[in-house]
Amino acid sequence: MATTLVLKSSILGEHSQSNQLINHVLEGKTGIIERDLAANPVPVLDMDVATALRGSADELSDEHKAILDLSNQMIEELKTADQVIIGAPMYNFMVPTQLKNWFDLIARAGVTFSYTENGPIGLIENKKVIIVTTRGGLHKDSPRNSIESYLTTMLGFIGITDVEFVYAEALSMGDEPAAASRDQAREQLSALV
Repeated sequence: MATTLVLKSSILGEHSQSNQLINHVLEGKTGIIERDLAANPVPVLDMDVATALRGSADELSDEHKAILDLSNQMIEELKTADQVIIGAPMYNFMVPTQLKNWFDLIARAGVTFSYTENGPIGLIENKKVIIVTTRGGLHKDSPRNSIESYLTTMLGFIGITDVEFVYAEALSMGDEPAAASRDQAREQLSALV
């Protein structure tokens, strides 16, 4: 049975457009691992988190061990999944902090990527990632679309290159454009999942 890892990062909970799109497509499906990064946030990268991620488990405090265990669990979820769906609404032209925190905890040298004399090599392979990105305005084919370059860079860095984007834009530009954009995104997402 195929496993899908779902990462939600919207701070809007049930009112989130990205969450609603993902929930609609996954309704009734099995094999879902869901991690709501806003409802259950992971630690922000600071000196304690960096110490935990770089230290030896034998030498860490209980607090640091808990951070390392969480990182290991999230990496295992990623490795186990055949497919990953990421909800990435645009907040101030970037992904939510909650999603960046997830990347900060799973991007680990020797675990999800490796440094070589030819540069970094990603260690997570054979994953398909679908990114559902929602935004109030129109940004897709403009320099303001920093989400696409950030996420493709981060995913590629850990070895994931099969990435599809589903856009729901103009969500704050009136009922008609918002409804049309949601319908188109729902259709595209259904075809990909």
